[in-house]
Amino acid sequence: MIRHTISILVNDQPGVLQRVSGLFGRRGFNIESITVGQSEEPGLSRMVIVTIGDDKTLEQIEKQLYKIIDVIKVVDFSLKPMVARELALIKVKAEPSERPEILGVVETFRASVVDVGPGSLIVQAVGDTDKIDAMIELLKPYGIRELSRTGVTALVRGNA
Repeated sequence: MIRHTISILVNDQPGVLQRVSGLFGRRGFNIESITVGQSEEPGLSRMVIVTIGDDKTLEQIEKQLYKIIDVIKVVDFSLKPMVARELALIKVKAEPSERPEILGVVETFRASVVDVGPGSLIVQAVGDTDKIDAMIELLKPYGIRELSRTGVTALVRGNA
């Protein structure tokens, strides 16, 4: 099974997200992550969906997506050079005596502390999914109180 990152350009209309995500559910395809936001063109939004499947599964997904009237363009980024990023906010239990160690982890991952409380820190990390996963694993021993992740967003590199 291959992890596919799919970019879908859609009309910015109510219900489009539901129709696209519903298609995945009806067909039994799992969505690992989904991000949606404005695109470079007014009136159009870009969805970036990460899913797992073989090439035949992806071909079926693309065909079904194009049947949705508000879908303009579907592109599989998986086989192209791409830049993919995710944002995570991680609230970590951090007593004053533990903070230097936690800050060492934060520096190693080029993350940043965006909030300091009496017994916690909120860390912001940006990077690929593996980087975010690795940082979370290193912060777990300190006690993760809350975690919020955006999901992957991506663009093809270069002039393409």
